[in-house]
Parts: sequence; C-alpha cells; structure tokens
Amino acid sequence: MSYILATGDRAYSSWSLRGWLLFDAFQIPVTLRTARLYTEALPELLKDFFPAKTVPALLLPDGLAIGESLAIAEELASRHPDSGLWPAAPRARATARMLTSEMHAGFTALRGYCPMNLRVSYVDCAPPPEVRADLARLETIWAWARDASGSTGPWLCGDYSVADVFFAPVAARIAGYNLPVGPDAAAYVAAHLAHPSFRRWRAMAQVDGADQDFYRRDWQQREWPGPKPRAAQAVTGSDSINAACPYSGKPVTHVLALEGRRWGFCNTFCRDKTVADPEAWPRFMAMIAG
Repeated sequence: MSYILATGDRAYSSWSLRGWLLFDAFQIPVTLRTARLYTEALPELLKDFFPAKTVPALLLPDGLAIGESLAIAEELASRHPDSGLWPAAPRARATARMLTSEMHAGFTALRGYCPMNLRVSYVDCAPPPEVRADLARLETIWAWARDASGSTGPWLCGDYSVADVFFAPVAARIAGYNLPVGPDAAAYVAAHLAHPSFRRWRAMAQVDGADQDFYRRDWQQREWPGPKPRAAQAVTGSDSINAACPYSGKPVTHVLALEGRRWGFCNTFCRDKTVADPEAWPRFMAMIAG
C-alpha cells in the first residue's frame, strides 16, 4: 500500500497545497483523493481518514490515518530521512522548524482577509492594519531565517525545505492580492511562483472544478505575476502526433494545440492541466522535445 493523500480544491485549499508539496517537491510517491470544499463530498471522503477532521489527511502504508500538515511533514521526514524535507545542518534545521511552527499557528489576519485563490490576482485589496502587521512579521522572520541559517539562495534555510512548503500559500496570497512587501520578500515570493511543484499545482487548480463563490471579490484583476505559460489551447478531435498520453500511457482521446502542433492525452483533465501551463509538466515537455 502506498501513501494516499486527501485534499480539497486545488485553487483554494492552502493546507492541501502544503500537503501535496511535501510529496511532489521531495519526490515521494503518493496517490491523491480529492473532494470539493463546502460540499458533503469532503466529510464523506474523510470517513476513510478518521480521525482527521479536514484536509490534508494522509493514509500511511500500514493503513493508519493522520491529519494536520505539520504532523504529516514530521512523519515523512522520519520515514524518508534522505529526502531533504528538513535541512541537514542543525542550526538551519532548528530555524526551519521555528518558522514552520509559527506559520502553522499564526498569521490569522492575513489568512482571513486574503483566502488563497490561485485563479486570480488583484490590483489592490486595501489590506487593513492587522494584515500589514502580519506582512511585517513575515518580512522580519524571513530576514532572520536567512541570517540565522546562512542561506544565500532563494529559500529561507538553504535548500528548499518544509519551511518553504509552509510559506508557499503565503507567497500565493501576496501574489494574488498584490500585497505590499519589500524587494527581498518579493524575490522570495517570485521563487515560489516559479517552483516546478507549485506551477504544477496551480496548473491543476485552473481546471479543478468550478469557481467557489466564497472566494469571489469585487476588485480589479490583473495578470497572475508568476511565469507566463506558453500559449496552448484545447482543440476538438483526437488526431495528434502522439498515440499515447504522456502521463498514463493510455490511448489519446483529447487534444491540445501548441505552436502549430497537436498533442494528445487520455482525458480532459490531463489535457487541460497541460493547457494551463505546458512547461510545468516534464513528461509533456520531454515528449514535444523528442
């Protein structure tokens, strides 16, 4: 039995994003089971993950279920000590754990005013003082972490770690609501938006069900500030250069067009997630390069 991870809507469930990044970013295989937020499908799904109350929830290979993204992170780090979930250096590891714990428990004003929505970015959301205070605290601890760990790259404690996973939805909020941060914090946000696993999750979020009304805001929108995807589009028919889906190996039933060529997939979701961001998918890019 492999790991089985329960998640909610990819566009909106920030904790689900964290749970999935703990696997995809560290190359730990997992099977996903998803359900829509604010529907009966979610509690129905979670019956198989008792006693977890919400997503993400994880079924371990021995059948034990655990909830809470921090517990999932620690359990994966114990079971996969060479995966790099936590920094190897003691000082950097202690720094990462402190950051992760504060993120897990704090920043409630930012979370409440700016719920994650990976489908839009706004010109201005007029953040109130309590949200600006959360942003100031983020900048303080991000700068402290770099100094304490000696990190000189894009991530807080050296290589990408659990700490960065936990701040990925914060980066999405800063990008999505165009929140005011300084240049160092903005560079950290940009690194998240360009991270391959984040790009894959956001590509899936674009085609993962209908919009949820709870997340609608009547603010002027702008382009998403992350990497600009290559222009692909869904097309009718099943004629394509490839005969098998690059992800499943199954026969082609759905097709996209990219730069004058047609490429096929085994279902709508495989095609549409690729349309959303072709370069997020290494198997697809390897296929078209070949």
